[in-house]
Amino acid sequence: MNNQKEQSRNLLLLFTRNPELGKVKTRLAKTIGKEAALNIYKYLLKHTKQVTQNLACDKAVYYSVKIREDDIWDISTYQKHLQKGTDLGERMHNAFQQAFSNGYEKVIIIGSDLPDITSEHINEAFEKLNTHEVVIGPAEDGGYYLLGMKKLHANIFRHKDWGTSTVRKDTLNDLQNVSVHLLEILNDVDVFDDIKNNSIFNQFLN
Repeated sequence: MNNQKEQSRNLLLLFTRNPELGKVKTRLAKTIGKEAALNIYKYLLKHTKQVTQNLACDKAVYYSVKIREDDIWDISTYQKHLQKGTDLGERMHNAFQQAFSNGYEKVIIIGSDLPDITSEHINEAFEKLNTHEVVIGPAEDGGYYLLGMKKLHANIFRHKDWGTSTVRKDTLNDLQNVSVHLLEILNDVDVFDDIKNNSIFNQFLN
């Protein structure tokens, strides 16, 4: 990790799954097969790296199962941590809590399954945290692809049906008295409908 003198005030958290056959994009794999789903996820990981590696903030990759030293995430650019918690909410809460306890002032989390995310989305999110308490990137499926905060709003990580279409609505209900900025809606990749009209993914389909 960077020492305190070099540390940015801003931290980007990247939640990833270890890219293992049969362990990633399982709903997508039901339609296109485990190998194609794994190859698509590896593509999405590389895209996430390309989008984030040159951003002017500190960056931390949170692995789902095991920290890998020799992978696409260069340790000179990305801190490496293990996700901790029994569900997604607890894992995100713990990652934000660790970031704020380490002295970061603005913390943003994204997933690693967003073919349309750009560095501009992330830069806009950090910028909007100058004038808002929370930034959310809405996903088409009713969840969110990005969440940014200046302090820990712990309640938004509790009592959610993660992976369902109510997550964003329920999160916004928890933030009724908080200033929230919404980014543009993007689509993450979970099922075949998410990729069928995107020619980028044709190379992975038989």
